[in-house]
Amino acid sequence: MKESTAAIANVATCAPRDQSRPDAVFKWLAAACALVVIVIMAGIFFELVRNSGMAFREFGFSFLTSDSWNPIAGEFGAASSIYGTLVSTGIAMIIAIPLSIIIAVYLVEVAHPKVSGLIGGAVELLAAVPSIIYGMWGLFVFAALMQTHVQPFLSRHLGALPLFQGPPMGIGVLTAGLILAFMVLPFITAITRDVLMMVPPVLKESAYGVGSTMWETVRFVSLKYGRRGIVGAVFLGFGRALGETMAVTFVIGNSHRISASLFSAGNTIASSLANEFNEASEPIYLSSLFALALVLFGITLVFQTIAHYWVARMQRLEAGDR
Repeated sequence: MKESTAAIANVATCAPRDQSRPDAVFKWLAAACALVVIVIMAGIFFELVRNSGMAFREFGFSFLTSDSWNPIAGEFGAASSIYGTLVSTGIAMIIAIPLSIIIAVYLVEVAHPKVSGLIGGAVELLAAVPSIIYGMWGLFVFAALMQTHVQPFLSRHLGALPLFQGPPMGIGVLTAGLILAFMVLPFITAITRDVLMMVPPVLKESAYGVGSTMWETVRFVSLKYGRRGIVGAVFLGFGRALGETMAVTFVIGNSHRISASLFSAGNTIASSLANEFNEASEPIYLSSLFALALVLFGITLVFQTIAHYWVARMQRLEAGDR
């Protein structure tokens, strides 16, 4: 007993170790790792601006508003690529967001754990499929289905609308949007499922205890509790759809024109870069492609800023509710 007391006294009287140096090293190392991200982003932005300068000096603001793209004549405009990018991404998100949330709710709230595990594994496997596989499947299988069944059906029943007019070619903006929806869906579903699984059980039990139905509990408790995470999942999927290259290149038709019909061929910024970068021999042609890349970078930056603002606003509203 006396030896134990003496040992404790010796430990207590020992000088504490100096922790300032390891903490300082860790702090500077962490800051350096974070700085790498800023350096990479700044480097990408600098190179895009430097290499696209010739195109913007030659065409000015009309580069963003013109849909003319003729490498032989030296005429370039980004409007058709911007239009195809935003329309195909919009179609994908309109389809993928509700389906993803419904699937995630089913996996968390309705399905048996074994069924949930099986379907959840399939969703994660779907997210791991390379984009070129989606593109090949879309071109050789899904485009034929669109041409023989989906597009004729839409043309017969909704042909009065400009969106669904024109010959059913199979490929086009609508097909590209649907392929993007298939690619985005597993990402949003997996993250939304994880967010809903983090809802404290006591909250749901309290809702059921006061007589709420399953739908009311999901709507007013689970989805409300996890809405910030769901918004983050949606914007992550949006970023994936916005910059997708190979899958879209296979099925969109790669035509530099703007058409009101979703059946018509189009192009996106990413597909234009993938198709034409190796063919760009003239300096103005190459600079125009860099200008397209800069526009895509800017669009991504704008939507990411909107996402951060939206999430921050939701956080302030939640803090005010408390």
